[in-house]
Amino acid sequence: MTHHLKKTAVAACAAAAALALTAGPASAAPSTVWTVSPSPAAFTAVNAGNIVLTATIPMTCTASNASGTMASTTGNPANVAAISTMNFGTSGAPCTSVLGNVTTVAVTPWDVVAVDYNSATGVTTGYVGNVKANVSAGVCKFTVAGKASATYTNSTGVLAVNSVAGELTVSNPVNCGAIVTTSTKPTFKGNYAVKVAGTTTIPTIVGSNP
Repeated sequence: MTHHLKKTAVAACAAAAALALTAGPASAAPSTVWTVSPSPAAFTAVNAGNIVLTATIPMTCTASNASGTMASTTGNPANVAAISTMNFGTSGAPCTSVLGNVTTVAVTPWDVVAVDYNSATGVTTGYVGNVKANVSAGVCKFTVAGKASATYTNSTGVLAVNSVAGELTVSNPVNCGAIVTTSTKPTFKGNYAVKVAGTTTIPTIVGSNP
């Protein structure tokens, strides 16, 4: 009996040691200090590739731009930038869909919200918040609101918007039939190249803990 208990104890210790090795270190605490450089500063952002809003059907913009202000801050989540203007399409290059040309009028301000920072890659993960826009595609009109998941990469200055279904909602659909309803789950996807206004300088966002 004693020999059996010793064998059982040895096996239990070995299992515990193996579990400790495979578990690895605990995750780092989320950043609460956000250093934006330069700060405060105005910024501009221009699309790098197509911007696509999908609400059952894709609505594609070959031109889109934004501007606003950015500044260092604290907290988590934290607003690191405010988007004061957000434009989709131009008179010479309107956004398009199978329903016809698309007009999207943003209701600003929108926010750039930081949640996590990877110091190894220089990538901030978060979302574009307080999103609201009135959309017209042909005779179909509706409002989109909510947030859109996004990342910002310091080395390239690219704000990559890549929302998932459920982050944005539809309200007040008119003349849309069954194509766009209040049950529709829109998505907003596209990349924006960000610069300090009037310069070629790429701003950076760094998250840390005090």
